[in-house]
Amino acid sequence: MAGPIERIQVLDDIEKDIITCLQCAAQALLELGKERSSQKQAESNTSQFLRTLSQVESKLSDQINYLTQVSTGQPHEGSGYASQKVLQMAWHRLEHVRSWVNELERHKASHLAAGNRTTVGVINGNMTSSGTSTQ
Repeated sequence: MAGPIERIQVLDDIEKDIITCLQCAAQALLELGKERSSQKQAESNTSQFLRTLSQVESKLSDQINYLTQVSTGQPHEGSGYASQKVLQMAWHRLEHVRSWVNELERHKASHLAAGNRTTVGVINGNMTSSGTSTQ
């Protein structure tokens, strides 16, 4: 893959090609607007316009594909975005698991406390069938 400077150079070349397209289109229209236009010259300008436009479309598609890869987090040369995203998601999963463990610990403590109250009441013989004290 090309580095940032090469990418900027490609964009500069695309811009120059767009200027060439516009110039060819203008020349073709000027030629067709003449009273005695040269069909050969108009066709030449039109053909050049279409060739250059095709190149611009191809180069822009390459740039868009590159930007699509970069923005979706797929690894590419010269970027740490993908690894940053993986790290951020790992931290998020870790925090989520910690909250689950804390919730389980709270449930465990409440069940143990409820079990201890019931056991103490049964040992002392002071519990009814509903689990309330008879005294």
